Amino acid sequence: MIFNLLRLFLLPMLLFVALFSGQGLAGTKQEIKIAYLTQEKQVPAALSNLEPFIADKGLQGALLGIEDNNTTGQFTGQNYFLRPEIVPLGANVQLAFSALLKEGYRLIIVNLPAAQLVQVQQLNNNQALLFDVATRTDAFRQAQCLQDVLHILPSRAMRADALAQYMLKKRWRHWFLVIGATPEDVLYAQAIRRSAKRFGMKIIAEKKWLHSYDARRTAQSDIPVFTQVDEYDVLVVADEQGLFGEYISYRTWLPRPVIGTQGLVATAWHRTHEQWGAVQIQNRFKALAGRSMEEEDYATYLAVRSIGEAVTRTKEVDASLIKAYLLSERFKLQGYKGKPLSFRPWNGQLRQPVLLAAPTSLVAVPPLDGFLHPKSELDTLGYDRLETQCQ
Repeated sequence: MIFNLLRLFLLPMLLFVALFSGQGLAGTKQEIKIAYLTQEKQVPAALSNLEPFIADKGLQGALLGIEDNNTTGQFTGQNYFLRPEIVPLGANVQLAFSALLKEGYRLIIVNLPAAQLVQVQQLNNNQALLFDVATRTDAFRQAQCLQDVLHILPSRAMRADALAQYMLKKRWRHWFLVIGATPEDVLYAQAIRRSAKRFGMKIIAEKKWLHSYDARRTAQSDIPVFTQVDEYDVLVVADEQGLFGEYISYRTWLPRPVIGTQGLVATAWHRTHEQWGAVQIQNRFKALAGRSMEEEDYATYLAVRSIGEAVTRTKEVDASLIKAYLLSERFKLQGYKGKPLSFRPWNGQLRQPVLLAAPTSLVAVPPLDGFLHPKSELDTLGYDRLETQCQ
């Protein structure tokens, strides 16, 4: 009697495991090959001993994503393999990309600057689906649309809009914009101007930081003089390289908050984020990599998990079919941010909340309540469908 009862309950369970293990009674697992392409970076001059240079930024996130995909694949019949291709300094990235295509890789995570992303995309010729995990270039999402490229990190426009939403909630409408000397700083300033106009802010003054000397030595005397402008609510700094922005807080002529690339920053991920299960992935990543998760790690993790979600749902491994699913309304990805993530079909940008973080605390997670949209509140951040030339 007891044996019959055990057989009654255990047999269906064993059949279920067999059917979804990928091996079943006679089947084999699907093999999904993913390449990770990046280039070694030259160690920059140290601006602070508190921020060490991280050589494997991005790779560790991909490894964690592969681990999670294979955990699911044990039951759904897939096996995921990651091929890291780290191009040495001075070597040709385009040749490395072409070699990956020849080896049959059709799902490629690209951790390269904007110019190199364009180069490999032009070589692609509709062969592979590329996941851009490094750039925040608005042009790629608005006018210079890259075919077969999905963008994971928030664009500069998304980051600026996130800051603007919070400033509007606080009624801090008057901004003083300080711009660094690099081309990236100019692009960030353009995004800030766009967001200010979009949300009814007023930029009361703009200044370029042109000092070429070490800001650490003279900040106490120079910054108060530099920041003597008309009355404003917040100082917005555009310094993506971190050459001077960290020295502005607490040294301005008026006692005002600092936001932008320093101070209160808009980011895809931050070590202080613990809501919606984020503490769990923070701890797992630290156990794997021995350090905190960075933005690029989070982006590569999402890229790998997006592939895993698409393959699990569709049972397809063809890149074009995976792309079609990722750009469809059926795709939803949990990204530890409280809302399901999805891709904008017109420009390949991943919809996602943006974290507003101070150095040691999470302040807010836009889109904020009250900012409405007919389709998705996430589309209140960055370029919406009618604002872009991408189709």
